Amino acid sequence: ETKAFVGFKAGVKDYKLTYYTPDYQTKDTDILAAFRVTPQPGVPPEEAGAAVAAESSTGTWTTVWTDGLTSLDRYKGRCYNIEPVAGEENQYICYVAYPLDLFEEGSVTNMFTSIVGNVFGFKALRALRLEDLRIPTAYIKTFQGPPHGIQVERDKLNKYGRPLLGCTIKPKLGLSAKNYGRAVYECLRGGLDFTKDDENVNSQPFMRWRDRFL
Repeated sequence: ETKAFVGFKAGVKDYKLTYYTPDYQTKDTDILAAFRVTPQPGVPPEEAGAAVAAESSTGTWTTVWTDGLTSLDRYKGRCYNIEPVAGEENQYICYVAYPLDLFEEGSVTNMFTSIVGNVFGFKALRALRLEDLRIPTAYIKTFQGPPHGIQVERDKLNKYGRPLLGCTIKPKLGLSAKNYGRAVYECLRGGLDFTKDDENVNSQPFMRWRDRFL
């Protein structure tokens, strides 16, 4: 009789079995994150730290067959150190190392989405906060930076020898394109060097971007 071979067992897994690696030596190319972790009662800090490392990298709550299609040791995040927070009960700083290949080059959005986009809702955690982040030079070099510097800005504005003065248009939401343009005109007429859109302004129904600029 032929029996199927099972290469893994289903069920909830302890994160610390795979993602808590206190012997790991960090690399110069690793992105290092320091999380302030407050575990739920009864949850060891090693399990809480490993859960953060797992869910912000390659892990999930159980083993799946597709785990065998990639190199877990190459891509997983690792909780490599845990320190109690002085003067605080049941709070720990958990240090997590991420291999650089987990992140898209030149993308702050991808980096933060990966590290903190999916880790604040664990049952194992009572509270979680990202305290610090070390970004290696190898990753920083993938950011191209602005296309030109302050000198080009001054040349375009023909303003030299003093700070540039600008403002954000308020209210930041709700103005029509016509009224937005009126506010920009009055600011520049009054002596400002530039105005900027608020981060909330994009191309909403009350003011499409094309109407705003044309």
